[in-house]
Amino acid sequence: MDDTRHDDGIHTIDTHYLRPSFDAAHLVVQDGRAAFVDCGTAHSVPHLLAALTAHGLAPTAVDWLLLTHVHLDHAGGAGQLLQALPNARLAVHPRGAPHMIDPRKLIDASIAVYGAEDYARLYGDLLPIDAARVSPTADGERLALGSRTIEVVHTPGHALHHQAYLDHAAQVVFTGDTFGLAYPPLAVQGRPFALPTTSPTQFDPQQLIASIRRVVALAPRAACLTHYGRIGDIARVGDDLVRMVERFTDAALAVADTAAQDEARVALRSALRAIVLAEWRGFGATGPESLLDEWAGLDFDLNADGLLAWCARRAR
Repeated sequence: MDDTRHDDGIHTIDTHYLRPSFDAAHLVVQDGRAAFVDCGTAHSVPHLLAALTAHGLAPTAVDWLLLTHVHLDHAGGAGQLLQALPNARLAVHPRGAPHMIDPRKLIDASIAVYGAEDYARLYGDLLPIDAARVSPTADGERLALGSRTIEVVHTPGHALHHQAYLDHAAQVVFTGDTFGLAYPPLAVQGRPFALPTTSPTQFDPQQLIASIRRVVALAPRAACLTHYGRIGDIARVGDDLVRMVERFTDAALAVADTAAQDEARVALRSALRAIVLAEWRGFGATGPESLLDEWAGLDFDLNADGLLAWCARRAR
């Protein structure tokens, strides 16, 4: 189990999705009560339960599983986890709640993309959750964890059903995918390097930029990202993300109408890689380009797909 303990009752738990230091859940502890923010896949659940044991907490001490959105690297293990946490409720955006109660559409869509064998290897079983345990959230709603208050902040852009959570006691915001991806090996002298995630199917640049700015306006002292871990320097990271979203969308519009779909995808992926590489170098990175490809190569693929899907919707 990989568990990074912070000084304010917040702990980063590696879910071991795909590779270490790629996908995190966060455990919040207050007054002997606990909440998880995101949970990884079904294969991640043993790591989360081990984290409870390591902190001297019983499964009955968990009051909440707080989902940022229902993409399977964030929410695929929710059904299995709640089976092990008898007192926990699921907080989720209203648009995501039906897919947690009846996950058949998520399962079918994922199998269509990955095939049944790879789907099972990546995500395991997606179990339905009793509707009585699901709490669809309102923007600005406040949830209690012991004496700690956690505020729901709806943050569309990466997905329409995306939300962040502001921990008022710690002044830390859990951002899911709204505040980008900041893989630890890409940091420069301990400073996080973040890039946006514009993956399919609901990416919208103006919504995402507004959500990034909303996170910055909360003035948190830190953000906890699912990909990956806790970062500071919030205002600077927000500016970097907005600039890259704008550069990404300009690149997408430049190729969307000038080439066949397959050619556009190849050209856009190359453009996105060049943008991120230039930003990384401009940030002071001296590591090999292969390191960027190793950690962000999959994101270049997904981001190109999401941007082209946005272009197609925009053209209708």
